[in-house]
Amino acid sequence: MKILQFPLAKITLWFVFGILLFPSLKTTPPIAFILTVSGFCLVLLCYIFKSKIAFYSSLFGIAVLLNSFFIGLSSASIHKENYSTNHFSKYLNEVENGFNATILLTEKLKNTQKNYRYVAEFQSIQKKKVNGKIIFNITKKEKYISLPIGSILFIKGVYYKNKKPFNPNQFDYGNYLEHKEIYGQVYSKTNDVKIIGSQSSLRYYFSNYREKLITNLKKTSLSENSLTVVVALLLGQKHDMSPVIMKEYQAAGAVHILAVSGLHVGIIMYFLLFLLKPMPNTKRANWIKVILIILTLWAFALLAGLSPSIVRSATMFSFLTVGMNIKRTVNIYHTLLVSMLLILLISPSFIYDIGFQLSYLAVFFILLLQPILKSIWKPKNKILNYFWDIITVSTAAQIGVMPLSIYYFHQFPGLFFLTNMIVLPLLSVIMAIGILVLVLSVIGTVPHFLVQILDLLLKIMNNFIHTIASFDSFTFQNIPFTKEMLWLFYLMIVTLIFWIKKPNFKRISLALMCVILLQVVFIYQKKEVNKSAEGIVFNQKKGSIISERIGNNVSLFANDSIRKNIHENVTFQSYLVGNFSDLKNKNNIPDLLFINSKKIVVIDSTGIYNPTINPDILIITQSPKLNLERLLLTLKPKVIIADGSNFKTYSKRWEETCRKQKIPFHNTHEKGFYKF
Repeated sequence: MKILQFPLAKITLWFVFGILLFPSLKTTPPIAFILTVSGFCLVLLCYIFKSKIAFYSSLFGIAVLLNSFFIGLSSASIHKENYSTNHFSKYLNEVENGFNATILLTEKLKNTQKNYRYVAEFQSIQKKKVNGKIIFNITKKEKYISLPIGSILFIKGVYYKNKKPFNPNQFDYGNYLEHKEIYGQVYSKTNDVKIIGSQSSLRYYFSNYREKLITNLKKTSLSENSLTVVVALLLGQKHDMSPVIMKEYQAAGAVHILAVSGLHVGIIMYFLLFLLKPMPNTKRANWIKVILIILTLWAFALLAGLSPSIVRSATMFSFLTVGMNIKRTVNIYHTLLVSMLLILLISPSFIYDIGFQLSYLAVFFILLLQPILKSIWKPKNKILNYFWDIITVSTAAQIGVMPLSIYYFHQFPGLFFLTNMIVLPLLSVIMAIGILVLVLSVIGTVPHFLVQILDLLLKIMNNFIHTIASFDSFTFQNIPFTKEMLWLFYLMIVTLIFWIKKPNFKRISLALMCVILLQVVFIYQKKEVNKSAEGIVFNQKKGSIISERIGNNVSLFANDSIRKNIHENVTFQSYLVGNFSDLKNKNNIPDLLFINSKKIVVIDSTGIYNPTINPDILIITQSPKLNLERLLLTLKPKVIIADGSNFKTYSKRWEETCRKQKIPFHNTHEKGFYKF
C-alpha cells in the first residue's frame, strides 16, 4: 500500500501505539521522559555511525520507531491530569457533602431531565488550590441562573466519582469520561452557586458568541425541527435535537452530516475561494488569501466547539491551503498523517474519541478505495458523473467506518448510498443559505423569504430522512461485534483492497486467511456463549428485570410494563447483543425461581413469602415493608439482593440489618447488576 511506504506512516503508527498502550503500562512522566531521551540518544548515535558501520544503519530505522513509541507514551503521560500533585481527586472524597469550591465553566453540555450540565475545571477546594476537570450539574428544581462559559463560580456541592456500568454489556460512560480527563461529577443547587468572576479567552468568547447566534436563529420563523438541524449543521451543537430525529438520521446513514467535519469545512473553504477570486493573482495577495482562509477555518472550528472531527478537518484544510498557494503538489497522505501527529501530540486523548476515529477512517478509505470504485464506471455525462462521484465517495467512506460503527452502535444503514445521493447536493445549498441567514441575523434583520426557503429545504431533507428511516428492513440492528472481530474485519478489508489493486496469489491467500480467521473467531465466540449459563439481576429503576441465559437462549422475568416494551429497553438489548443471544420467552416474575442450580425466592411489594422455603438467594423488589431480621431467621438465605426498584432508604436499612447478621447483601443501585 502506498501510504505504508512513507516513513511518516510508520512513525505515526508507533506513536499511536505508544498512546494506546499507555493505560496498560501506566508510565509516569519522569519515566516516560527518561525513555524518550534514551531513545533520542540511540537515534542520534545510529545516525552518526550509520555511514561507517552497517549494523548502525539497520538499527537506525528501529531506533526511530522505538523513539516514536516512547514519545507517544510521554505525550499520554504528560497529559494525564490526575498525575498532578494538585489534582482534586487527592483532596476530595466521594459523596462529600457541602464542600466549598471555586470552579471555571469551560463547556456547555446537553441537559438531562433533572440537571443543567457543564464541563468545569476546579480552581480551589476549601481555599486550597487544585486542578482537574469535572461534570458540573445544577438541579432544575430552582430558578435557573444564566451561566456564560468562562464564568468563575463559588459553589457548595456533592461529589461522585465515575462509576463502572451498572448493567452487563452497557456503555462504559465512566471510562469514556476518564479518556477526556474527567474523573467525577459535582451536583449543586442553584442557591449554592454564585458567580464571582470570569476568565477571558478566545475559546470562551467564541463559545458565548455561538450561544448568541443560536438565540438570533431562535428569533427567526424557523420551525423547531429545522432550527435544531441547522444549529447542528452550522454550529456543531446537537444538544437540543430531538432523539427521534437523531435516531432517524442514524437509521438513514446520514448522521455524519450533523457532525461538523471535513464536508462542512470543505464547503466553507471553497466558498471562501469563490469569494476571494477577484483578488489579484500576486504573491502578496495569494498569501493574504491563505491567511484569511486559515483564520476563517479556525474561527469556524472555534465556533463549532473544537470537536475532534472539526480539529482534524481544519488542520488538514490549512495544510491543503498552504500547499495550493506555494504551487506544490500536496500529498494528501502526508497531510493526513501530519495532522494526526500534531493533534495527538497536543491532545492524545482524542485517539479515544469516536468522532476522531470515524473522521480519520472515512478520509483514509476515501483516498484508498474511491479511485478503485470510480474506475468501475466512467460516465461521460457530467450530471451522471457528479452523482457517481457521490456514490463512490460515500461507499468508500461507509466501508471505512462500517466496522467501527457496528462495534460502537451495533447497527448498519443499508440505504446509505441513496441517502447521500440526495442529501449531499441539498446540503451544500442549505449550508450556503444557512450561513447567509446567520450573518444577516447578526448584522440586521433576516428577510422573511430567505428564512422560508431555508425552512422549506430543511423540511424536505428531514422528510426524506424520515422516509428512508421508515424502511426498517434496510436498517440492520443489534449486530453482535467484538473488539477481536473489529480488528480482523479491518485486516480483511485492507488485504482485499491490496489484492484488488494488484492481484496475485500471495495477496489473495492473505485476504482469504483473514476471512477464514474472522469466521473462526466468530464461531469460537458463539461456541463459548453456547457452553455457558448464567442468571442476571439487572439494575432497573422503574421495574425489575431478571434473566436466565442457557447458551444463546435468554428467558426474561419482568413486570408487565417492561415486558411489553422490552425491545425498546436499551439495557436488556445490549445484554442480548453482547452475548450473541436471542430472547426466547417473556414471563412474569414468580415467587420462586431455579436459575443455574440456584434456588431463588423473590419478594415484591406485597411482602408475601413462603416461610418453608430456604433459598440460596433472596431478591427483594418494589420496596416491600419487611421485618428483615425475622425474615432472615425464617428463610436463612445465603445472599440478599435488593434491585434498583427499591427505595434507597429501605435498601440502606436492609444493608445494615444484613451486616449485623453477617449475610452478604448486594444493592444493585450502588454495586450494579448481580450475576450468578
